[in-house]
This record gives sequence, structure tokens and C-alpha cells, in this order.
Amino acid sequence: MAQDPPVQDLMNYEAMAQDALRGVAKAALKRAAAPEGLPGSHHFYITFKTDAAGVSGPQDLLGKYPDEMTIVLQHQYWDLAPGETFFSVTLQFGGQPKRLSIPYGAITRFYDPSVQFLLQFEPPPPAPPEARAEAPAPKEAPVAPKATEATVVSLDQFRKK
Repeated sequence: MAQDPPVQDLMNYEAMAQDALRGVAKAALKRAAAPEGLPGSHHFYITFKTDAAGVSGPQDLLGKYPDEMTIVLQHQYWDLAPGETFFSVTLQFGGQPKRLSIPYGAITRFYDPSVQFLLQFEPPPPAPPEARAEAPAPKEAPVAPKATEATVVSLDQFRKK
């Protein structure tokens, strides 16, 4: 007897599920961008592929993290602008404000440690080097509140081993 060939998923359900889950991250960012900001003790660790298509920011910063970077949105972030396909935010690195634009498709992890909520996504393919753009400098530097400086952290401590 001949065996039927495996059924091919022509609907691409896995990609649809990834997009739907990225919608959760997008909705959380929209809520954080509201005038009242992040509610309670919520804060986000967002890991993204720096070499993904559409990621933009200062080359000196992205060059330090040629594959992946984690940003923290908690106390010191400005001008959070979640759009339909990407979000932009200004963070301080080394005391300097730097603007990043990150497509939702570049996100590989979205983590809110206040409630132990974690989403992991399939990484996107890297973009060709000429497709990466440098973000324009902010028009005026935000005034930083008196607090600790934002840092890039490794999520290795949260990964299951």
C-alpha cells in the first residue's frame, strides 16, 4: 500500500500563531505608552535581533550587540511609540539618549518579571547589512529623572537549562 504524503500546512498556522502572540507584546507596549504609563510594578525585558530587517538605531550601539540585545522598559524610557508593525523608544545608554525602532517581528522574547509572564518567538532571518538604518538623533535630549541608568542585561539567568 502506498502511504499518503504528509499534509502540508498551506495556512501557515505556526506563523499566524507567532503573529498573534506578538500582538500581546504590542498591546502591552500600547498600554505602557498611555499617559498613565506602566501599571503597578509591571516592566518589560524585550529581547530582539539587532540584525533583523527594519531594526534601526545608532550604529555604535547596535554594533556592540551584532546579534541580539535586551532592553528594559521600567523607569527611564521616553517617547514610547508603538505602531502597527514596529515600536520606537528612547533609552539612555552611557548617559546618552538613544532612539531605537524595533519591528515586532524582530522580538524574540518578551518578559514581564513582575508577573513571571514570558513569550518566546522564532527569530527572524537577518537583514542584509545595507538594509539596517541608523536612527536620527533625538531633537532634544529628555531630562532624566534622578535614578539609576538604564542598562542592557542578559536574560541567561531566566533561561531554562
